[in-house]
Amino acid sequence: MQSLNTTLLIIGGGPGGYVTAIRAGQLGISTILVEGQSLGGTCLNIGCIPSKALIHVAEQFHQTRHHSQHSTLGISVAAPTLDISKSVEWKDGIVDRLTTGVAALLKKNKVQVINGWAKVIDGKTVEVGDTRIQCEHLVLATGSTSVNLPILPIGGPIISSTEALAPKSVPKRLVVVGGGYIGLELGIAYRKLGAEVSVVEAQDRILPAYDAELTQPVHEALKQLGVKLYLKHSVLGFDGTLQVRDPNGDTLNLETDQVLVAVGRKPNTQGWNLEALNLDMNGSAIKIDSRCQTSMRNVYAIGDLSGEPMLAHRAMAQGEMVAELISGKSREFNPTAIAAVCFTDPELVVVGQTPDEAKAVGLDCIVSSFPFAANGRAMTLESKSGFVRVVARRDNHVIVGWQAVGVGVSELSTAFAQSLEMGARLEDIGGTIHAHPTLGEAVQEAALRALGHALHL
Repeated sequence: MQSLNTTLLIIGGGPGGYVTAIRAGQLGISTILVEGQSLGGTCLNIGCIPSKALIHVAEQFHQTRHHSQHSTLGISVAAPTLDISKSVEWKDGIVDRLTTGVAALLKKNKVQVINGWAKVIDGKTVEVGDTRIQCEHLVLATGSTSVNLPILPIGGPIISSTEALAPKSVPKRLVVVGGGYIGLELGIAYRKLGAEVSVVEAQDRILPAYDAELTQPVHEALKQLGVKLYLKHSVLGFDGTLQVRDPNGDTLNLETDQVLVAVGRKPNTQGWNLEALNLDMNGSAIKIDSRCQTSMRNVYAIGDLSGEPMLAHRAMAQGEMVAELISGKSREFNPTAIAAVCFTDPELVVVGQTPDEAKAVGLDCIVSSFPFAANGRAMTLESKSGFVRVVARRDNHVIVGWQAVGVGVSELSTAFAQSLEMGARLEDIGGTIHAHPTLGEAVQEAALRALGHALHL
């Protein structure tokens, strides 16, 4: 058996793992990264990036078809056709460029990448095939996997998000099981690509993790698109049709060509001998402190493996911090807020505390919204639905949260997160000149409205 020695060993080459490795390399730490599949993990290969690519294809096709029927913009085109294999090829090209870029960055920073499946022996020893690696510091960054439903095993017409992102053809009918962000992002995309889409959700509304006021414009858009919603319905099984139980306890049979199971994700703790470390757990995730340290000295867990929020940007920030801790810097993972973005149509952003969350921790807050219907840029984008909402303390006007729903609001997440990290007050945002005409003006107007003097409402 071949033996290797290194200061830092990272298991998992997703956003968390590869960023840890790059930063460690920059800091001169001898680093080995082990990845069993492709660099970039779920996010680059079968998650964030390919889903946004498919959403873009779907939107372009949808708009073109719209112009072929009745365009208020004066654009007239023939009815479009779709070659989905070309779309997938374009998406794969983006993924390939990004994963190749990650490999180049790792090489540039002198990180040794070993392609293979890691097996943990103890807190300082990992085997990959017939190679044994000894390390001083071990970072666990194995990510998460889709939650499967035993009554709907993946295969044939039953697919997970992975298969949905590499379609050979667009099904005539698709039922999405799960009304969270993954199910809705893909459900909306498939509807725009021409499929008849239904969504089955056990709770009484879509996107149950967000408040009802915020999700209402998405609900309206789904109705307009012709997506059928089966709320408060639970799945019973599949035998050519999907059987679901309605709120009255009766059984419905939903005719469909494919069933997309999108009921969430869970930490990837299986298949690499994590048991050998006997770490303290936090539910199904590994328990960590504010420095991402586990219950074993010099063993760290980052990203989805360490639980919610399961977001690539959280994993990256944790990884960067861990590399700096190993190099001897003093750091702590204590962000004021981590933005959560949902790429439905319209998009949805939540940063910091919602009105309900602020109330729950006993804060007396001013809550104020500004509608995109009163924003000139939104009108020129044919997009008047949605709003920006600010939550600020009544006593000192310090902003504790931002939420927005509307076309393109994902890009406002940066302004929201920065204002919270910098401890901005309503007066800071209200007194900053925002460029016109932009969607960002709604951010300033929401702050001005909270102060009692919105200008355009």
